[in-house]
Amino acid sequence: MKLANLIGQRFKEKPADCVIDSHALMVRGGFMKYVGNGIYSEFPALRRITAKIENIIRKEMDAIGGQEVLFPVVLPASLWEESGRYESVGNELVRFKDRNGSNHVLGMTHEEAAVHLVREYAQSYTKYPFMIYQLQRKFRDEARPRAGMIRVREFTMKDAYSFHTSQEDLDKYYELCFKAYNRIFQKAGVPEVITVKSDSGMMGGSVSHEYMLLTPVGEDTIVICNECGYRSNMEAAENRVENNTDAATAELQCIETPDCKTIEDVCAFLKSDVESSCKAVVYQKNSDDKFVVAFVRGDYEVNETKLRNLVGEEIHPAVITEDDCLVAGYIGPYNISSEAEFYLDVSLEGIAALVAGANKEGYHYTGLNLKRELGDVSYADISKVKEGGICPCCGKRSITIKRGIEVGNIFQLGTKYTKSMDMQYTDENGKSHYPVMGCYGIGVGRLAASICEAHHDEYGPVWPVSIAPWEVHICCLRADDEETKKTADGLYNSLLNDGIEVIYDDRKIRPGEMFSDADLIGAPVRVIVSPRNLKESSVEVTTRDKSVKEMVPVENAAEYIKELRSRLFAEIESHVENF
Repeated sequence: MKLANLIGQRFKEKPADCVIDSHALMVRGGFMKYVGNGIYSEFPALRRITAKIENIIRKEMDAIGGQEVLFPVVLPASLWEESGRYESVGNELVRFKDRNGSNHVLGMTHEEAAVHLVREYAQSYTKYPFMIYQLQRKFRDEARPRAGMIRVREFTMKDAYSFHTSQEDLDKYYELCFKAYNRIFQKAGVPEVITVKSDSGMMGGSVSHEYMLLTPVGEDTIVICNECGYRSNMEAAENRVENNTDAATAELQCIETPDCKTIEDVCAFLKSDVESSCKAVVYQKNSDDKFVVAFVRGDYEVNETKLRNLVGEEIHPAVITEDDCLVAGYIGPYNISSEAEFYLDVSLEGIAALVAGANKEGYHYTGLNLKRELGDVSYADISKVKEGGICPCCGKRSITIKRGIEVGNIFQLGTKYTKSMDMQYTDENGKSHYPVMGCYGIGVGRLAASICEAHHDEYGPVWPVSIAPWEVHICCLRADDEETKKTADGLYNSLLNDGIEVIYDDRKIRPGEMFSDADLIGAPVRVIVSPRNLKESSVEVTTRDKSVKEMVPVENAAEYIKELRSRLFAEIESHVENF
């Protein structure tokens, strides 16, 4: 490929709306172009990267018995009504009517389509197990698209669905997919991707894992124990709290606390510790606006995912007026209105004397003992884990909090969709059963952007050779010099004939501009052909990560480049697990 003919412009200036490096570099490097909020067009360079990622995925899915299919982007609403998600999923799902007035959706995920495809085929136990997968465009109406292709509204996704006649069989296949996913990320050049326990969310199911690329710009919060290796998404991480249960109780008193509506204000006014305070965070159910109050220790935050799962339906932050049953800023668990539903977090268990709202304007309780005042109460885990917290696995105070980008996920869905959509099979005894399902997803564009985020310098991406748009970048510094041009052309043609992917820059431009463009394209091997080098009958061969810089005789250059390319691939393969 001649760079002079490559569609996609490269430029020096960082776009003002790019908040992370990968977004800025992929725009500056001519990989993608903004179309609309969370929607991008892909230039040829990015299409080459994503095509390689897709081929890696296909090989690994095929290796574990996957069969590629393709579902529609537009689906009739009736399929989603069968599963119950047409109403339960929020505004992320795009709903519309066609010209005949029929309700449709844009596919943001395809569990319903997968069941629909195979429920007539798989009516006998002899058809099981099997797995189908697709690589397809999807649309999810994200409220806050950000970071280029890391969180978009339109995207390409690999999603796979496995079907089994027993939980045991699903467990075995789930482990197989778990390992295949590790191989996919290792082959794509990011062996540093880790797995974490996650919340299944709207997908349903009981067991799920996310594959996270740790980076400070990640939008997911990851809980990690450096002692035992425990890892979890914050949404699913168990919070363990040990309070001092030997502390003395105190008399319950209702104290005037004028203009003290925050935990900080109350503790400062009463000269009390935040660790002995009870904080109220109020939500409302989406279905009927009933108040849901989460009580946590003053130094903890509510984990909305845990609370939502406990409540059993969607909730939103509350708006409290003077006419409501709650007194904003002074809400506590003792004598709270019966019209509100409330939950006590595990962080409050065992505290002998709490400071909490008195459900009365301008007043708080001190000395509140939940067991004494409320009787036998139950506690639920509805709070976020903190740095330095107790690991739920090894019990040590060794929790650290990191940020990460989710690049893949796997779920055990169970019978959530097969039962709701009445997919059944007959066993060897003639009895009917619902098959159990697994679900396995990877965002292709997000993975490309995440790899750029993990592997770049201030000048551009440093693409792993396995997914790089081109493996070799030839820079002809003096295309107007006959010998230089002839040498560069000869090397270009020789490498092409040997099946090497080459981008060739023979434009008549300044060396600085040529090298800047090469940095932005990010090919792993660079070859510099110039009159100066040819005076020594050599060309300069470097790697984009600067680990190699050699002057190579012209007659040996093609073989040296091929051998260097092979070494780079071997380095990738050295990190790939065997089944």
